[in-house]
Amino acid sequence: MDSVQLVFLALIQGLTEFLPISSSGHLILPSEVLGWQDQGLAFDVAVHVGSLLAVLGYFRHEVIALANAWVASLGGKSSAESRLAWFVVLATIPAGLAGVIFHDFIETNLRSVLVIAITTIVFGVLLGWADSTGKRTTSLQQMSLRQALIVGCCQALALIPGTSRSGITMTAALALGLERQAAARFSFLLSIPLIASSGGYKAVGLIGASAIVWEELLLGIAVAAVSAALCIHLFLAWIDRIGMWPFVIYRLVLGAVLLLLLY
Repeated sequence: MDSVQLVFLALIQGLTEFLPISSSGHLILPSEVLGWQDQGLAFDVAVHVGSLLAVLGYFRHEVIALANAWVASLGGKSSAESRLAWFVVLATIPAGLAGVIFHDFIETNLRSVLVIAITTIVFGVLLGWADSTGKRTTSLQQMSLRQALIVGCCQALALIPGTSRSGITMTAALALGLERQAAARFSFLLSIPLIASSGGYKAVGLIGASAIVWEELLLGIAVAAVSAALCIHLFLAWIDRIGMWPFVIYRLVLGAVLLLLLY
């Protein structure tokens, strides 16, 4: 992979991981549409490491507070932070189980441009519906366990390319009445254990690999981390003003273009 492709793909990962437009779908498209060679497992792990570093860095104070509160809760000390920490843990379980059960089937049967086009459109429409009809009255502190678990179950659908992990979790949270900021922040916090576990699982496949070009991987990590951090900052700064409709329109246009390319 040449340096231009490497930087481009790392930018795609960083910019789309936390936007409701599907990072996995965008990473598949260059090889399917432009004829680029697959970026490979090592590079996939690297850009996910970059995204993980970005979200951990941006939410470092919240993550430390949640981790400390979660540990304290094991000793019987409950707080708003420990409650949210447990919500993150419990809401991650459905996607983790779905990944273990359906990973091979999805990799074999659903990584295609047609699937990406359909899911891009369908879940884009659902995002617009949730943003338009959701009450947006529930803060992150007011979230219930039921709401957290429903969002977690919906997150499992993101295994299907083109769905968007951030998109489906924000869609579910908005439909359940959460504020836009609360929906986005819970989605970002949910990404931490999922990206970490997914990256770790993929990294196991690199054990014993001999053809790893570390300079390329480090560049991919850096580009993905910087672009993802910038994306998180701008998204949270603008989301209350612009809402979800710019992303809905983007998804509909992208899905239509992909269908035109196929047919």
